[in-house]
Amino acid sequence: MLKRLSVKNFALIENAQLDFKSGFAVITGETGSGKSILLGALKLILGERADYSVIRNEEKKTIVEAVFNIDESTYSDFFKTNDLDLESETIIRREIHAKGKSRAFINDTPVQLNVLKELTQGLIHIHSQHHTLSLKDAAFQRSILDVIAENTSTLISLKALYSTSKSLKRKIKSLEESKSKLELEYEFNSFQLEELSKLNLKELDYESIEKEVERGEQFEEIKSAYQMISHLINDDEEGVLTTLNKLTKNANVNDPKVQELMTRLQSVKLELNDIAANAEDDLSDMTLEPETLNTYINKLDAYNSAMRKHNLNSQEELLTLYNSLSREVEDSGQIDERIEDMTAELKVVNVKALKYAETLSSARKKVAKKLEKEVAVLLNQLKLVGATIRFHFETVELGESGTDNISLYFAPNKGMSPQVIEKSASGGELSRLMLVIQYLLSQKQQLPTVIFDEIDTGVSGEVAQKIGEHLKKMGETMQLLAITHLPQVASKGNDHILVQKRDEKGITKTYLSRLDNEQRVEEIAKLMSGSKVNEAALMNAKNLMNE
Repeated sequence: MLKRLSVKNFALIENAQLDFKSGFAVITGETGSGKSILLGALKLILGERADYSVIRNEEKKTIVEAVFNIDESTYSDFFKTNDLDLESETIIRREIHAKGKSRAFINDTPVQLNVLKELTQGLIHIHSQHHTLSLKDAAFQRSILDVIAENTSTLISLKALYSTSKSLKRKIKSLEESKSKLELEYEFNSFQLEELSKLNLKELDYESIEKEVERGEQFEEIKSAYQMISHLINDDEEGVLTTLNKLTKNANVNDPKVQELMTRLQSVKLELNDIAANAEDDLSDMTLEPETLNTYINKLDAYNSAMRKHNLNSQEELLTLYNSLSREVEDSGQIDERIEDMTAELKVVNVKALKYAETLSSARKKVAKKLEKEVAVLLNQLKLVGATIRFHFETVELGESGTDNISLYFAPNKGMSPQVIEKSASGGELSRLMLVIQYLLSQKQQLPTVIFDEIDTGVSGEVAQKIGEHLKKMGETMQLLAITHLPQVASKGNDHILVQKRDEKGITKTYLSRLDNEQRVEEIAKLMSGSKVNEAALMNAKNLMNE
C-alpha cells in the first residue's frame, strides 16, 4: 500500500508531502489545478521515462519519493536477486536533473528503470481515461480471461514452446537453403579435400622435409666440408693438431705467462679433437638415397603447389583449410539427417504447444461463461439494466497466446443482440464496463493500490451514485484512489484530498491538502453547485456523504 508521497520541484508543485490511508480516497480539484501533475509524479515512481520539462526550478533537482508498505515474504526473492535491502517500509525515489540526468533508487540503492518497474508494477496500478480504449483491443480482451482463469504459468510454458518452434523453423529453413548451396559445392570441396588428404598434413612436418631436401641437394658440398674439417685438423704433416703439438713441445719453458698460454692451447687441442671426431662421425653417417630424396622432393613440390593454389603461408593454415573442407563435406552428407532430426523435434514441440493451447482455450471458455454472468450483475448495479457481454471464440493458427481469437461483444440494453464492443458502447458505458472489469481483475491480481483517473467520465446522476458505491466497495479490500469531478463519487470516499492552484507573488503553485469532515462537506457542495455554496448545497452534500 502507498503510505506517503513527497514531491519537490515538479511542475507547479514546489514542495508537497501527503500521507495516504487504506481504503477508498478521492482526489478532487478544479480543471487545471494540477491533478494530472500528481499522476505524472506517480508515473515516475512507476518507472516511466523522465520528461525534463517538468523541472520547476532548473537550478534544483526534481525529487519524487514514495513510501510503500510491502509484504516482505512476497518480495524477498526480488530484493535478494537484485541485491537490495528488504524493508517492510520501502522507499522508492526518482531524481531528475536539468542537465538531462535521471536516477532511480530503491531504499537508497541506485537501480535501473527496468528493476524499478519490476517492483512497482506489483504495487500500484494507474487506470487513466484512455484505458477504456483497451476494451477494444483484442489482446486486452484475451488477457481479461487469462487473468481471471489464472493462466499465467500455462501462458509462460506455451510462449517458451512457441519460441522454440519458431527457432526450429528458422533453422530448418536455413539448413534447406544451405543444402542447395552445399550440393553445388560438394563435388568441388571433395576434390580439394582429396588433394589435401594426400599431403598427410597431420602426420608430416614439411618444414623438416624441406630441410632434408636442401641437405640432399647439397650432399657433395656437405661431404666435402666434413672431409676438409677432418683433414685440416688431423693431417700428419700439415694438420692444425700436428702444428700445435710441435709448438707445445718446443715452447716448453719455465715462465708463468708462457705456461698459461700453453694451458689454453691444450684446451684448444681438446676442442679441435672433438670437432674432428664429430666431422668424421657425421661423414661416416652420410648416405644419399636418390629414391628417398625424390620422394621428399615430390612431397614438397605438392605441398608448395597447394600453398600457392590456396594463397596460404604455412602448414598450419593449410591444415585449417583441410579441417574446414572436411566439415563442409561432412555437413553436406549429414544435412539431410539434421533436417530430419529437427523436423522430428519440431513436431514434438508443436504437439506439446497445442496441448497447452487446448488447456488455455478450455480454461478461457469456462471462465468466460462465469464472467459474462458476473459482469451482467455488476453492470445492473451500475444502472446498465439488462446489459450483457459475450466472449466470441474463433480457432486460429497456433501463436504464442494459443489458438484462440477472442472478441468481446456488448449489448448495453436488454433485448439487444451483443455486437463487437467498438460499435456498441458509448463513452459512459465503456467507463462503467471497464470499472466492473477492473474490479474483477483486481480480485485476482491483488494489487495493493489502484488509482482511477476520472473513471466516471460521461456519467451523472444515479449512475454516478452507483459508481461511487461500487468504488467504496472496492476500497474495502484494497487501497483505492479516484480522481473525480462528481460529488456522488467524492462523497463515498473514506478520505478526501484536494488539489488547488494558487498565485503567489506572480508565481502559480499547486498545493495538496487533506480535508477534514467540514471541509469535505464544503468541497462536495462546490462540486454540486459551483463556487457559490448555499445552505441547500451544504445540506445536499451532507446527505450524499451519509447515504
